[in-house]
Amino acid sequence: MTAVPEGIDTPEIMIDRNVLERNVERMAAAVRSKGLQLRPHVKTHKVPEIAALQLAAGAVGLTVATIGEAEVFVEHGAEDIFIAYPLWVGPRQAARLRRLSSRARVAVGTDSSEAASTLGASLADAAGHIEVLIEIDSGHHRSGVSPTRALEVARAAERAGLRVAGVFTFPGHSYAPGMPIRAAEQEQQALDEASRLLAASGFDVSRASGGSTPTAFLTGTASATEVRPGVYVFGDAQQLELERCTMEDIALTIAATVVSRHEGDQFTPRRIILDSGSKTMGSDRPAWATGYGRLMDHPEARITALSEHHATVVWPDESDLPALGERVRVIPNHVCLAMNLVDDVAVLSNGEVVDRWRVAARGKNK
Repeated sequence: MTAVPEGIDTPEIMIDRNVLERNVERMAAAVRSKGLQLRPHVKTHKVPEIAALQLAAGAVGLTVATIGEAEVFVEHGAEDIFIAYPLWVGPRQAARLRRLSSRARVAVGTDSSEAASTLGASLADAAGHIEVLIEIDSGHHRSGVSPTRALEVARAAERAGLRVAGVFTFPGHSYAPGMPIRAAEQEQQALDEASRLLAASGFDVSRASGGSTPTAFLTGTASATEVRPGVYVFGDAQQLELERCTMEDIALTIAATVVSRHEGDQFTPRRIILDSGSKTMGSDRPAWATGYGRLMDHPEARITALSEHHATVVWPDESDLPALGERVRVIPNHVCLAMNLVDDVAVLSNGEVVDRWRVAARGKNK
């Protein structure tokens, strides 16, 4: 068991730099060995220092969710940015995109003829400086068009003066038990069909972008050219339950203190209360998840409820309850939410605090 360092006040997000670097290198090597390019999604961590590690390991560029995130990472030296989101761009957003495109290669997503036309009109004479990727629905059924409608959107983008660079998808339905393999297959089918339709009509499909953390190691090279995983840098409780990582791969934990303990009775469970509530951990809990997170050193325990500043942890009968004041390491369900809740994080190496990193893109939601 690794103790929470003395210099940490709870609740506090801690990043194990040694594990982080290993995760970064492993994904980069795996993607490179398949002949794919890696464009990690940095909305997960929002930290320029981590993006620098990813780029140094061979990432061809970065993926972001918003113009604001793009601005932060370009300001910190990123030269190739993909805003993987079906943007609706008015005059103010267009002005920001024009400024970005003067400093970096910029691509954006779209999934409708109307959005593509509006984007081109808003960018005016700068339209040709921005690349566009058509978002394809590969089974997640969120945003994106069916592969058969990709050509319709691409033609609208072309008429609007935009440069169509290819297609992308997010196999988000891979975030469920038993789904990663099937989602990866559907991703490949969707990218392949959409790419073929565009190429047959004269479009130069230079990019077919896919991949999520659950499917990144499964994405096929026959259709995709790049993958965009994000959570892999840290791991989280969802990835543990999906068996897409192990405890040894967890680089982010939340230091928390036991502030209340109860042996339980016939009416109430045996439990402890931690000082890491939803304002630290986020409150994401998929229907299939067994709790709101895990404890790094007590995997049999389950976080069964969250309040703003309380986490209720049901404790197994065969184990001693932690003492009041004991500090534990919590693995949140969804690290992307946890990182967006704090201004900075503690960086550990060999169990000691060695640095602090600012979460520079925190709150850049537009």
